[in-house]
Amino acid sequence: MTSSDDPTLERHFKGHRDAVTSVSFNPNMKQLATGSMDSCLMVWHFRPQARAYRFVGHKDAVLCVSFSPSGHLVASASRDKTVRLWIPSVKGESTVFLAHSASVRCVDFASDGTSLLSASDDKTVKVVLPI
Repeated sequence: MTSSDDPTLERHFKGHRDAVTSVSFNPNMKQLATGSMDSCLMVWHFRPQARAYRFVGHKDAVLCVSFSPSGHLVASASRDKTVRLWIPSVKGESTVFLAHSASVRCVDFASDGTSLLSASDDKTVKVVLPI
């Protein structure tokens, strides 16, 4: 490996008010989503002048974020026991799922985007169908 093969920092994203807990690339490679202990989900654009979107709705830390395979939705898991599905646009609209009785640690979409998995401290894994 030569020095030209070494990784380099391409971009720095700053805007959360507390520790960042999760990241996810949009499959279109034009955006990324982040979750944070500040209870917010943020969607960032790779274009340098583009503004980031801050989505507020969770009542506690966002522990995991995941873009859908199409890139048209972002799922978030929170310590507030909820899963939210967001449309990554200026409006920041979301649908809330109250499927767990404890913190939700992780969310992930099926590869075809038709269902969503969530894992929780309540010792369960749940499947949401259809998305």
